Amino acid sequence: MGKSVDIENKKMRKDVNVLPHRTAQPIGTLAYWHIDTLLIGTLLLFICLSFPLSSFAQSGEIEKTVAVADSLQTKKRPNGFIRAFNYLFNPNDIDTTYIGPNRYNYALMLDHFTNYEYYAIGSNTPESQRLRFSPNPRNKIGPYFGWRWIFLGWSIDTDGLYGKQKGKRKGTEFDLSLYSAKLGVDIFYRRTGNDYKIHKVTGFDDIASDYSESFDGLKVDMKGLNLFYVFNYRRFSYPAAFSQSTNQRRSAGSMIAGFSISTHDLNFDYTRLPQAIQGSMNEDMKVEHIKYTNISLTFGYAYNWVFARNWLACLSLTPAVAYKTSRIEKIESQTNDWYKNFNIDFILRAGVVYNNSKYFAGTSFVGRSYDYYRDNFSMNNGFGTLQVYAGFNFYLKKQYKKKK
Repeated sequence: MGKSVDIENKKMRKDVNVLPHRTAQPIGTLAYWHIDTLLIGTLLLFICLSFPLSSFAQSGEIEKTVAVADSLQTKKRPNGFIRAFNYLFNPNDIDTTYIGPNRYNYALMLDHFTNYEYYAIGSNTPESQRLRFSPNPRNKIGPYFGWRWIFLGWSIDTDGLYGKQKGKRKGTEFDLSLYSAKLGVDIFYRRTGNDYKIHKVTGFDDIASDYSESFDGLKVDMKGLNLFYVFNYRRFSYPAAFSQSTNQRRSAGSMIAGFSISTHDLNFDYTRLPQAIQGSMNEDMKVEHIKYTNISLTFGYAYNWVFARNWLACLSLTPAVAYKTSRIEKIESQTNDWYKNFNIDFILRAGVVYNNSKYFAGTSFVGRSYDYYRDNFSMNNGFGTLQVYAGFNFYLKKQYKKKK
C-alpha cells in the first residue's frame, strides 16, 4: 500500500513541473518603428531581441493547483523576472469601465509622417542677436503590420520621389516608442542633412527678421531616451491615444513622472553664412562645435477626453528640470568653454483618434524642445513628428470568439 502511494506521489510531482501554455491577456502596448534605409540592421536586431520578451508576455502568470493524496494544495509561482514584467506591462487591476482591451491579434495600418525641427543660436553680448535654422518638413509614408504589441513596417521618403531632395544629403532618423499601461519609453536617434535654411534673424541691422536663405554649414547628431510612469494607469490609457491597442471608454487623466537623457553634437560652420550676417555677428556666436549632455527629471499631466462614442482626444505636457553639461569649441582666437547649469525643457504629446475596436484612424503629434542659456551664449532646438494614420484590426483573440 505504501509503495502504491509513493508511486502516485512521484507521478503527481512530475505533473507539477509540466505547466500548460495559456495565452496571456493583452498587455496593451505598442512598439513603433520609423526606419530609414540605413537602419535595416538595427530593425533586424530589435526583432531578434523582441521575441524573447514577447514570449514572457504570452506566458503570463501561470499557476496550477495540484491536489495531492493528503488533500494539501501547492502552487507553482513564476520567477521574479516574469512577476516584475507582469507588474509593469500586464497589470490585472485595470478598470474596464474606463479602459477596454484590444480584442484582436493583428492589425494593418497605413501611416504618414511629417518631421519638423529647428535650431537656434544666440548671444546677448554686446547686443542681443539670434539666428534660427530649420529644414523644410520631411514627409514619409508606408504600411505597417501589427501583432499584439509590436508594429513593424516600412516607409519611403515622398519628397525624394518628386525630386525635392535632389543633390542634398538626406538625414537619418530612428524612433522607437513603446506604451504600456504603466510605463512609456521613447528612444530616438537623428542625424541631420545639409538642407537647412535661415528662417529668422534677430538683432542684425539692415537685415529683415524674415530673411531666408539656404545654409549648408550645420550638421547635428542627436540621440536620447525618455522613460515615464503613469500613476493613474487603472483608468487612463496612453496606448488608447497613441498605439490603438486599447480603448478609452470614459474620460480620465493622470500625473506623469519620468527620466530623460540625451546627447547633442552640433557642428556649425559660421563661415558659410552670408557676408551680411558674418560681418556684424557677435563674437560669442562664432562657435565651431557644440556638444552637450542633457539629463532631466520630468513631471507633468496627461488627459484623455472621450468627447463622443469611440472618439478620443489626448493632451499631455511634461516639463523637465534638466541638468546640462556642455563643451563649446570656438574659433582659434578664443578660449573654449565648459558650461554646467540647469534649464527647463518640454515634451508635448497630443492626439485625436477614432477607434471602434475593429477600425481606427487618427492623428498624433509628439514634440520635444531642449534649451541652453548663458549670459553670453544661448542655444535651443526642437523637433517633432506629426502622424496621420488609418487601419483595421483582424483575427479575434480566442477569448473573444463566439462559441458555436
